[in-house]
Amino acid sequence: MSKTVSPEIKSFATEHRIDGLTAPSIRAVIDHEKGYTVEKAQRFLTFQCRINEELLTHPVITHNDYCRWFRRGEQSHDQVKAFIVQFSVFSNLFLIAQLQKMINADTLDGMRASKEILANEIGVIFRSGKENRGTSASTGRDADPELVSTEGTVENGTFRFRAAHFEWLLRLAEKMELSFNDVGKRRHGTPQTLYFCDELARLYGSEDYMTSQAASYAVENWAAAGFWDELVKGFDTFNERTGEKLPLSFFTWHSRLEAQHAAHTQEELEELFFTRDINEDDFIKYGRQMLDGVLAFWIGLDDQRRKIAKASL
Repeated sequence: MSKTVSPEIKSFATEHRIDGLTAPSIRAVIDHEKGYTVEKAQRFLTFQCRINEELLTHPVITHNDYCRWFRRGEQSHDQVKAFIVQFSVFSNLFLIAQLQKMINADTLDGMRASKEILANEIGVIFRSGKENRGTSASTGRDADPELVSTEGTVENGTFRFRAAHFEWLLRLAEKMELSFNDVGKRRHGTPQTLYFCDELARLYGSEDYMTSQAASYAVENWAAAGFWDELVKGFDTFNERTGEKLPLSFFTWHSRLEAQHAAHTQEELEELFFTRDINEDDFIKYGRQMLDGVLAFWIGLDDQRRKIAKASL
């Protein structure tokens, strides 16, 4: 629970043994909102223990060998190129899974939430309610990911081709002598990368709402576990070591974004538990399947970088 919550919420949580719940959920229990009871709050905390032990201990969250290697910044030019190609395939094919998630939403609010992500991915800039630092509508500099906001809404936002996340990644690819037709297509993916993308479509984009939510929770916790920071660190060291000036905004923007998502992800899980009927076994099963797909992607990258190193000897 946040240290900034009110004394009333802290006291209520302690008295009713629901410490560990987020403040919005405790407030809802206090206010007797529909579905929010002390008994259900206590059941949620038991479920959260299962999630912590059976889902969030997945090796792709706790021990990502590829990212640990990458952060050292010892990559060769060919290893960086290979990484960019596979990441571009994931980035581009993720749009399919996100579109499916939007189509298969079971409420208008759910559809809009998925549409926000999809629209931002393809180039609609978040409106944060304040002017973006250093931007100018006349110059289009607000398409620069270092300048655009990581929060807000796409409602009345500005679309710019250059604000599409794939185009940010393409600008990095071009610095590595990769052209538009060298990246992003399914034909460029390794079997492991394609397995990951197909699992995203099957689970994250599932027609079954609870399967989709379990996969989404798993993906968000993977994304918030620090791999973006490890990639940024590795690229920074690579640039310093080689004198390259690779533009890293695609990765630094996502790192900033995920730092804000952790608390929201937990609040969304609690809201789901209190307002829906969750099959706890299925939630963990499908969450683990999604993380297995994520792990396959990183294992594929690790195998690929070792083959490149061996071939260069």
